Amino acid sequence: MRRKLVAGNWKMHGSLTENEALLSGLLAGMGSVKAGVAVCVPFPYLAQAQAKLTGSSIAWGAQNVSQQVKGAFTGEVSASMLNDFACTYVIVGHSERRAIYGESDTLVAEKFAAAQAAGLTPILCVGESLEERESGITETVVARQMDAVIAKCGVASLAKSVVAYEPVWAIGTGKTASPEQAQAVHAFIRAKVRALDAAVAENLIIQYGGSMKAANAAELLGQPDIDGGLIGGAALVADEFLAICRAA
Repeated sequence: MRRKLVAGNWKMHGSLTENEALLSGLLAGMGSVKAGVAVCVPFPYLAQAQAKLTGSSIAWGAQNVSQQVKGAFTGEVSASMLNDFACTYVIVGHSERRAIYGESDTLVAEKFAAAQAAGLTPILCVGESLEERESGITETVVARQMDAVIAKCGVASLAKSVVAYEPVWAIGTGKTASPEQAQAVHAFIRAKVRALDAAVAENLIIQYGGSMKAANAAELLGQPDIDGGLIGGAALVADEFLAICRAA
């Protein structure tokens, strides 16, 4: 039985004061939560997250990582640096990184590999734009994004990762894929992996990311192949995020 995992992606939000209140609120409300819980915070706040969450049931991680090990790469952050702050997770290939910063499938695969080489668990984001969905190529796009990682790292690498399906058209727009739409893509991802390795597929955590909130979490999380959520806006409100965690 796969244990559900709910991960908050704070994106470029937060301050020392806001984070203190948010993390305190999460810690206070975790008593009834059975699912795995994590927060992926901006780089400057990793030390704060580590100090606040060490010894708790909430894991923490980062939102991006360099594919490089070290060197003259101004502004980049390496996987070993994330290890210094005891990160468990790192998001790779988020749609905002792909769309705004031009990260290719190949680069995402390199970042995935770098994260795993350092012992981190990558949360690999895949998903289609509205134009791609309306063109009927959702599965083609998701397969291409998955294939880049499988080609570089092998299907067995997915056993030490999380996949997050995030329909780009449902991120921050208030639109949400229906439970049936989301389940269909999750099932496609699992079937794709199963064709290569049934054991990896059975245990692979596939999160849904795309305007999941307290009001729709239970219905989405009730689908057989949806194993949690990668939560954006709702992760910035303790009560809302905790409600999703309890639903999981």
